[in-house]
Amino acid sequence: MTRTTPPRPLDVEALFPELAAHRGTTTRLHPRPGRPGVSESSVGGPMLWPADEPWPVCTEVHGRGRGKRPEDIRRGREVRAAAYAREPYEGLTEEELRLVEELEREHRVPGAGEDDPLPMIGLAQLYARDVPDLPAGPDGADLLQVFWCPFDAHGPTGYGMLLHVRWWRAAEVTAVTDPLTAPPVPEVVGYEGYVPEPCVLHPEQVVTYPFAGLLPEELRERIYAWEEALEEEAEEREDGEDGEEEADPVGYQYDLSIPPGWRAGGFASWHKTDPYAMDCATCATPMHLLLTVDTSEWDGGSGSWTPLEEQGLHPSAAALPTAVVVGNHGELNVFACPADPGHPARWSVQ
Repeated sequence: MTRTTPPRPLDVEALFPELAAHRGTTTRLHPRPGRPGVSESSVGGPMLWPADEPWPVCTEVHGRGRGKRPEDIRRGREVRAAAYAREPYEGLTEEELRLVEELEREHRVPGAGEDDPLPMIGLAQLYARDVPDLPAGPDGADLLQVFWCPFDAHGPTGYGMLLHVRWWRAAEVTAVTDPLTAPPVPEVVGYEGYVPEPCVLHPEQVVTYPFAGLLPEELRERIYAWEEALEEEAEEREDGEDGEEEADPVGYQYDLSIPPGWRAGGFASWHKTDPYAMDCATCATPMHLLLTVDTSEWDGGSGSWTPLEEQGLHPSAAALPTAVVVGNHGELNVFACPADPGHPARWSVQ
């Protein structure tokens, strides 16, 4: 089933013609629950990985011997989803509550050392043939894979995430060796948001514009002034003539520029930290957005991006297909070096 982004509430280039020079595209991945195969682009699906190639592991020093078991996390999600699907919804039964309570227990891994190789979790794989805006890989690579450590225990703060980005030439992997059929998994994870549910993708290319804070100052200030005027008008007619609540005014950030959800290429949003330099650590080249990993496909502030096929669905279920949670229910932007895509990736949590 395709997913179709509705037309934008208004033509932003008609209001601000200078934006035409900054127009770009991004591919909304639209992950939705399914059973992807190893030869398909997916979130949380099986990876095309050579059987004789070591699986990515985390060897950084941090605790890894206490947490929830991935199989318990997935089983708990199944129980809640089944209860939510019942009509009328009356919550979990007493038996289900007891089961969920048991599944939410933390477990210990006896003898786990703080630098033992910890299998990373396969987050996403994207074939270039499926994703128009996927930046080029190194040396003709056409398959991108992203893994992450399932513990918030990295970086200067000791509470950050760790990613592993890998490129392949898909044809060479399948021609030279058999793919791995049973990848290693961590016994426990530090946070259930690191365990994705298998999702197939429904890629859709859409128009996008840069984060307002990165536009030329004069244009940026005009956009801010326009938004402020709309907000003032909305406040003046807050209750409306018929007493009904007015819809929120259209905004550049949430309605006209950068779509929410998982996507490849385009522009990064900097709504949490404000923009900062994201340059390649190897060659100092300004990096481009490779992939956005989002907790939600849309929410109350970005509902205008809800696909036409899913209008009217409740966000608590429909907009959270991957079960991935980034930070405080935010998004992860992964950046790649355009001068040499083989250089190490960088990332920012928003």
